[in-house]
Amino acid sequence: MNNWEELAFDSSIEKTATSLKNEGIDVFVVENGQLAKEKVLEIVPKGAEVMTMSSQTLEATGITKEINETGNFDSIKAKLLKMDRNTQGREMQKLGAAPDWAIGSVHAVSEDGHIFIASNTGSQLASYAYSAGRVIWVVGTQKIVKNWDEGVRRVYEYSLPKESERQKEKGNPNGSNVSKLLIINKEFKPGRITLILVKERLGF
Repeated sequence: MNNWEELAFDSSIEKTATSLKNEGIDVFVVENGQLAKEKVLEIVPKGAEVMTMSSQTLEATGITKEINETGNFDSIKAKLLKMDRNTQGREMQKLGAAPDWAIGSVHAVSEDGHIFIASNTGSQLASYAYSAGRVIWVVGTQKIVKNWDEGVRRVYEYSLPKESERQKEKGNPNGSNVSKLLIINKEFKPGRITLILVKERLGF
């Protein structure tokens, strides 16, 4: 039985980082959420166009608030909140799908270099897979798994139940679904994707 909340050992973190770098993904390892936030702000230029994806990790680290509320960045999320989905829905889809910068998290990362992102709507997947200019993921090391099979299991056995519970608490009786599952095996464009591994339990 896997303990999906247990932080990875340093040896596992190092193996994961090496595998990801070999697949074209930049990796940083930091000790806690505050340092993760500082690393994000070091990487993303002030004034940049940024879309923050829905993420418990970004909320916990204060990244969501920093990007969307300080005025230091061109926040797409702030723009979307002012738009009418009934009359501007298609425009909103386009705006969110191809930002200069997309920041979020993932549900599992394997030691052999695969990244797993599940979604109910798929709203964040297009930008992660291709259309965002740059992507940053902030990931607690409890999300490190050994291989592909464990990555898929973590999504269904842990992340989905946790997200369903959260959605029900918000008043959505049907919870959530793994309607779409994106698996990143390699990034073809050098420097496009950065993954920050945090030695702290963040998100699910």
